[in-house]
Amino acid sequence: MSEKNLQVVLASRPTGWVTEENFRLEEGPIPKPGAGEVLVRNHFLSLDPYMRGRMNQQKSYSASVEIGQVMVGGTAGEVVESDDPAFKVGDKVVGQLGWQLYGKGPARGFMKVDTAHVPLSAYLGPVGMPGVTAWVGTNDICAPKKGETLVVSAASGAVGSVVGQLAKMKGIRVVGIAGGATKCDYVLGDLGFDACVDYKSPSFKADLKEALPNGVDCLFENVGGEVMEAVVARFNPFARMALCGLISQYNEVNPQGLKTFASILVNRVMIRGFIVSDHMERWPMALTELGQGVATGKIRYKETIANGLKEAPKAFIGLLKGANLGKQLVKLG
Repeated sequence: MSEKNLQVVLASRPTGWVTEENFRLEEGPIPKPGAGEVLVRNHFLSLDPYMRGRMNQQKSYSASVEIGQVMVGGTAGEVVESDDPAFKVGDKVVGQLGWQLYGKGPARGFMKVDTAHVPLSAYLGPVGMPGVTAWVGTNDICAPKKGETLVVSAASGAVGSVVGQLAKMKGIRVVGIAGGATKCDYVLGDLGFDACVDYKSPSFKADLKEALPNGVDCLFENVGGEVMEAVVARFNPFARMALCGLISQYNEVNPQGLKTFASILVNRVMIRGFIVSDHMERWPMALTELGQGVATGKIRYKETIANGLKEAPKAFIGLLKGANLGKQLVKLG
């Protein structure tokens, strides 16, 4: 076992775009687990858009990270010490230990995972929080019916890629929105969407209209801004929107909302913002289906992996700029 624990802490709050100077790498002692606790050596760190909001000091659905505090984040690793009979050394677990090599916590805060058929890293992606987010938003909020059209923005990302695949399994026509030819090729070729529209193209709005001859019945929204505006204009009557994220707005000092609600009103659209942690009762069913999908190859996924904790800030900034394909992870060894 290493003699030191490496951690990335929040050094300052960003104004506008995040910079690497907002983070600080620190060394410290490896914590000792107390009664009923386990110590975990993290092997993978999940990077997710919600972390940008935690860097701000404002009212939100979850507490802000304090200056000098370890950045929050999902982790997957191995138990190296245990003071709880439910866990033994060597068990693979998923938890919320943040941006650090080692972390401890009450045993109830960890989920033991089986890596025989699903890789450990996938429990932070399609068989983890992003996958469950996709599952809840698709099944419970969008609730698409056969013959309808579902649009998902950030279609090549950790959430959007699963949304489209789940919808295709239900016989839904799926149109993805992604940035650039490489991402659209992945969405079409690997994930099997019916169409993918490049929002970076100067003909984006015309291309979107062409891809949606029958309008939009369901929108799984991850981006916001002008991309969302373009889709909202094509809603059918009684369409549904699962509002999952607004990543295009997170680094804006003065973020803008919808310029017009006319389509929402005229088409009697249902919009539901949701946070997946509000739906814990759905996690067991979702994780079972997602795990089976990944194990059998029915759900496909990609990972963009940064190597080493010191690379986490740069990788996180890249995520916010759309540099990743699929799930963004940091491999911690």
